Amino acid sequence: MDRKDLINRKKLPRHIAIIMDGNGRWAKLRGKLRVFGHENGAKSVREVVEGCAELGVKNLTLYAFSTENWKRPKLEVETLMKLLITSLRKEMKTLHDNNIRLNSIGNLEALPANARTELKEVIEKTKDNSQMTLTIALSYGAREELKNTFIELCTKVKNNIISLENIDESIINAHLYTYDLPDVDLLIRTSGEHRISNFLLWQIAYAELYFTDILWPDFRKKDLHDAIINYQNRERRFGKTSEQLN
Repeated sequence: MDRKDLINRKKLPRHIAIIMDGNGRWAKLRGKLRVFGHENGAKSVREVVEGCAELGVKNLTLYAFSTENWKRPKLEVETLMKLLITSLRKEMKTLHDNNIRLNSIGNLEALPANARTELKEVIEKTKDNSQMTLTIALSYGAREELKNTFIELCTKVKNNIISLENIDESIINAHLYTYDLPDVDLLIRTSGEHRISNFLLWQIAYAELYFTDILWPDFRKKDLHDAIINYQNRERRFGKTSEQLN
């Protein structure tokens, strides 16, 4: 039986987020430069995007480049930016064929001008697609996101735009990069690491965490299916007891 057939389509996670880790180690195991791993990791992105679309997952967020990644060697950063541009161009057809809207979060002004231009163009061309939202986190850091949110809220309180007493979770959510996305239900991290790495810290408060030893360039649809099956076999209590859920 195909593992996909074990998935309950009525209990899919509304929002899957993935920390795509292990490109460098995958390349090193093959005696190649790290950039070779990033290039092959792009194939896994296509597999996962298509896999989510086929199942009917509504929101997928991929951690592509963090605020800390700017500290990496210049050649690697430049290669990643070039790969971003070429991937956006190549995957336009995949996005349209699967009715996927592209979205992006992070400090996008930090990206090279040509990467920003390409990104905005694809976002604009796919804005009317409605089957799934694919969000790419670029130059993203959750602490920076929260800092910016707090500054904006403090400024609005100071200027009497928002009352301090009225600030609740919904107000905070409305000021995050992910204001138009639901909370994350399933967070996947590849490569055997067990860290969150400054990714969607607010949004994963009640997410189910799934860690796998598979390096990202080897991650395929069947591995996505395994993660979702694992998720569906968990009891999500949100602070309640099992008896209350029943």
